Amino acid sequence: MHLRQELRRLVSAAVADAAATGEIPHVPDLAVEEMVRGTANAKFGDYSATVAMPLAKQAGKPPRQVAEAIIAKLDPGELFDPPGAPVGPGFINLTVRDEAIGRCVAEAMADPRLGVPVVADPQTIVIDYSSPNVAKPMHVGHIRSTVIGDALARILAFRGHHVITDNHLGDWGTQFGMILWGWKHCRDDAAYAADPTAELGRLYRLIRKAADAKPEELAKDPEAATLAAAHPDLGREVLLETAKLHEGDEENRRLWEGFMPVCQAEIDRIYRRLNVTFDHTLGESFYQPMLSDVVQELIAKGLARESRGAIGIFTDGDDKPPLLIRKADGAFLYATTDLATIRWRMANWKPDRVLYVVDHRQGQHFRQVFAAADAWGYGDCTLVHVAFGTVLGEDGKPFKTRAGDTVGLDALLDEGVARAKEVVASSQAGRAGDPIPADEQQAIAEAVGIGAIKYADLSQNRTTDYVFSFDKMLELKGNTAAYMQYAVARVEGIFTKGGIDRAALREQLSGKVVAINDPRERALALALLQFPEALDDVEADEKPNALTAYLYEVAGAYSTFYDALPVLKAEGDERISRLALCDLTGQVLRTGLELLGITVPSRM
Repeated sequence: MHLRQELRRLVSAAVADAAATGEIPHVPDLAVEEMVRGTANAKFGDYSATVAMPLAKQAGKPPRQVAEAIIAKLDPGELFDPPGAPVGPGFINLTVRDEAIGRCVAEAMADPRLGVPVVADPQTIVIDYSSPNVAKPMHVGHIRSTVIGDALARILAFRGHHVITDNHLGDWGTQFGMILWGWKHCRDDAAYAADPTAELGRLYRLIRKAADAKPEELAKDPEAATLAAAHPDLGREVLLETAKLHEGDEENRRLWEGFMPVCQAEIDRIYRRLNVTFDHTLGESFYQPMLSDVVQELIAKGLARESRGAIGIFTDGDDKPPLLIRKADGAFLYATTDLATIRWRMANWKPDRVLYVVDHRQGQHFRQVFAAADAWGYGDCTLVHVAFGTVLGEDGKPFKTRAGDTVGLDALLDEGVARAKEVVASSQAGRAGDPIPADEQQAIAEAVGIGAIKYADLSQNRTTDYVFSFDKMLELKGNTAAYMQYAVARVEGIFTKGGIDRAALREQLSGKVVAINDPRERALALALLQFPEALDDVEADEKPNALTAYLYEVAGAYSTFYDALPVLKAEGDERISRLALCDLTGQVLRTGLELLGITVPSRM
C-alpha cells in the first residue's frame, strides 16, 4: 500500500468536490498531489496537506475557511483517522489508523515488492552513464556518474519502467591519438607483453604530460620533460595521429582495433568490482559513420549553417556562440556525436526519456544539444542532464594523491576494502565463539569497503561537491553504508539466534493484522510503509540521496525499537508482531541497499 499516494488521491478528490460546489475556486493547473507530504513532527499527525493556502489566495478567503471546506469533503476511508480542524494557517493534518498500519505491514511482509506498486504509466527510459575514455585509466572522477547512473537504473526498473542502460564510451578521441603516437615512439614491448593495460596507461600519461607541457607536471616527470623538449609540436602531432585514425589509415586502424579489447577488458574488470552492468556499450566509434549525414541533414533543414568556416547550430540566437557540429578543418565534435546518438536511439529504442548522468561542467553543452534536438524534431522525448558535483579531498580541492595525481579508481577500491578488512578483523578480535572464516571476512570487507564508497557518494545531494573521507564512510554509526549493513546483520542475527523460519512467519501473518501497541513500534512500522514514497522522490528529482535518507531514517527507527523493546523474549502476539517488524525492516533495508547497488552481507 502506497499511503501517500492514496492520501493524495483522497485530497485531490476532496478539492475537486469542493470546487464543483463553488466552495473553493477551480484552479486547473494546481499541483494538488505535490502539496501532500509527510509531517516534520509526529505531533501534527503523519501527513499534511498545504493545498488550502494557494487556493485561499485565489479565492480571497482565509486559508482556514478554505481548509474547512476541503475537510468537509474529505473521505478518510479505512486508512486514515478523520481529520481534525485545520492547524495554523490552514494545514490539513491526517493520521494513519493503527489497524491500517498493522494490516499493511503484514501485507508488505509477504509481498516481493514490499508494498511498492508498479508505476501507472511505465516509460521507456534510456540512462547514459559512466562513459569513460577507454584509453585512460578510470579514476575517482568516474565514480559519481557510474554509481548514480547505476542506482537510478535499478530504482527506475524496480518501479516498473523499461530501462535501457548505455555506456557511451569515449573510444574515438584525442586520447587514442596520444596512445598511437606513444606506441610508435616510446613503447616498451616487454612491458606490453607482460601487462598491456599498464603499458597503454603509461603511454597515455607520458604523452599527455609531454603534449600539455605544463611546467609543474614536467618538473615532476623528467621523461615527459625530455620528450616535450624533443617534440615541441607534440600536441599537433597527436592530433594528426587522431585524424589519420578517423580517416581510416590502415596502420592506425589496426592498432586501434588491437588496443580496444585490452582497454575494454580493464574497464569491465572495474565494473565487475563495482557490480555495475550495462545493456549496451555503444561508444563514439559506433556513431562515426553517421556524422556526415547528420551534419548534412541539419544543414538541409536550415538548422545549421556556416560560421567562420565551421558549421554550427545557433541555439541561442545569431549573436551568441553556436553549437559547433563540424570544425573548419572538417573534423566532427562531441555535439555531432551526441546528436547522432539521439537520432539513433529514437529510431531504435523510442525512449520517452533519456537521462545523461554527466558532471555539471557540461551543463551548457547539453542545454544546446537538447535545444538542437528539439528543433530537429525530437521534442517528444524528454532529455535530462542529471548533473553532479565534484569529489573533493579534505583540503577542499579535487581529490588527488599526495603526489598530485588523480586517484585511480582501482586503487580507491583497494584502499576501501583494505580499511574495511581492518574493521572486520578488529571486530573478530573481541568476538566470542562462532568466528567468521577468513574467506567470509574477505567477502564482508569487499561488501563493506566498496559499499562505503558507493553510499558516501549516493548519500550526497548529487548537485553539490562533497568531501571524500574513508574514516567517516566506514563508521558503524551515522548515515553510512556500514551502519545500514550492520542494521541488516542485526535483523539476521535475531532470526538465526531464535531459529525462526521467516517464510513461515510471513505465512502465519497472511491476511492478519500486526499488533501495534507501542509508539516505537508504530514509528518503525510507519517508516517501513513509506518505502514507496522514497522511491517516488528519487524518480521525481533523479536524486538517489532521497533513498539513502529514507534508509537512514528506517535504521534509526529500528535501533530505537530494538534497544527499547524485547523481541525474542517477548511472548504471544507481541513477540510475533515484533518479529514481523524485524523481518520487514530487514527486507526493506536489504532491498533499498541493493537498489543502490550495495551488497549486504548476512553478518558482520
